Amino acid sequence: MDKGCWKQTLALLVVLASTYTEASFSWHMDDFIKAVKQVEDGSPGLKPVAVLKSLRRAAGLNDAFIQHFLGDANSGGPEFDASLSNYISKALRHRVTEGAREEGVVLTSDGTTVALRPLLLGIEAGFLSTGRGHVRGLHPLTLAKDLCHAFRHSTPLTQSLGPDGCWDSVTSPQVFTLLDSPSPLTTAQVNGGMDGFVLGMELSVKSRRPLKLSSLLTAYYCHHLENDGLDTAPQLISRRRRENFRGLVVPPVLARQAVKSVDLQGRLKGRPKMDVKEKKQLRAVVKEGMKEFVHKYMDCPPIIPRCMWGAEPYRGTPTNLTLPLSFMYIHHTHTPSQPCLTFQQCSADMRSMQRFHQEDRGWDDIGYSFVAGSDGHIYEGRGWHWRGAHTLAHNSKGFGVSFIGDYMTRLPSQHAMGLVRDQLASCAVGGGRLEANFIVHGHRQVVNTTCPGDALYNEIRGWEHFGEVKKSK
Repeated sequence: MDKGCWKQTLALLVVLASTYTEASFSWHMDDFIKAVKQVEDGSPGLKPVAVLKSLRRAAGLNDAFIQHFLGDANSGGPEFDASLSNYISKALRHRVTEGAREEGVVLTSDGTTVALRPLLLGIEAGFLSTGRGHVRGLHPLTLAKDLCHAFRHSTPLTQSLGPDGCWDSVTSPQVFTLLDSPSPLTTAQVNGGMDGFVLGMELSVKSRRPLKLSSLLTAYYCHHLENDGLDTAPQLISRRRRENFRGLVVPPVLARQAVKSVDLQGRLKGRPKMDVKEKKQLRAVVKEGMKEFVHKYMDCPPIIPRCMWGAEPYRGTPTNLTLPLSFMYIHHTHTPSQPCLTFQQCSADMRSMQRFHQEDRGWDDIGYSFVAGSDGHIYEGRGWHWRGAHTLAHNSKGFGVSFIGDYMTRLPSQHAMGLVRDQLASCAVGGGRLEANFIVHGHRQVVNTTCPGDALYNEIRGWEHFGEVKKSK
């Protein structure tokens, strides 16, 4: 091949590579991991910290606050072609547009959405750590600074945290739209911050550091559950985000770090150090705001919204519940008979049940208030505010919660039962939706949903005074 032909072929390969990067990458974590692998494969032997700095540089994440903890991103690391650089920049630069579209976030395989910026900053801080459990800048880089900003800029008429949102497609996500007016700190940002904190702490142990960033992200976000669900799953996976975060974070420490982060940010911008009065006022604001954070993201389980599992609209006008309620009625499904272990399967099961309830039963919507999968998530049915169709003559008195799967002769996974018994119930009480002395009942009806003598019904008999026990603690 002559030189001219060789140059044309090389130019064509470069164009094809750039076109592939720009045209085929969606805003799914799987595609972001492919982009990271492309960086790694282009520079074999490149250490994860160098990869992370390169990603930061491409996205322009190199302000004084980040440099204070992680150093200058402009030192070392490979340069990207324009197409890959553009993709990375969009992926890491978080913002919410006027149309409530959130950018700088990706959909993960477990059905949740995470902001990449706090995730990667936490991971980089972990790789730079010099001692087990001591990660310089981990609190402020992942959550503390953003939490303080959210609490300072919220008003009694606006929420300071959330909301969640929904993607235009779960197979090739391109647009993520928030479900309500945006707050200064969305659920995707909190998810990314939690993941960054958890992984940053894990990486503080040098023996646990992988050789590649893509390997770390794949192991955390792409784990496939076995038949026992989360009961036998590894501890360090995204489905365990909230429980891992609860085990690592002390809320008063996070609150102190939030105040320190704002003070540091001001000083790095040349402002004077906060005086005693200003700091005291800020501490009070953060302390109050932390109550909402702890309830919403540490006490409550992760709840997949209706639009994410593909719910059809409610038929007619829903009847609102009068809260708080006094009961929680527990069911299990006869069909689907098997537990669902993935977001995709649980979503398909939810659509199937809604279709049966609306088309065959003639109901307005899926009957249950909430449904528990074996994938680590609760799925929103009629939710906290709409009266369900789950327990004859008792629908206005309690929430109806069903486990996906037939549990006449076996039990749901321990993790799934804990999700309902402990977290969903605690979330309901803490949010004022369920009375503190509520009663849990296994519902008896002829359609094989928690009938007398079945395994789940017998298990739930031990839960019946659970609400009263919770109140006495």
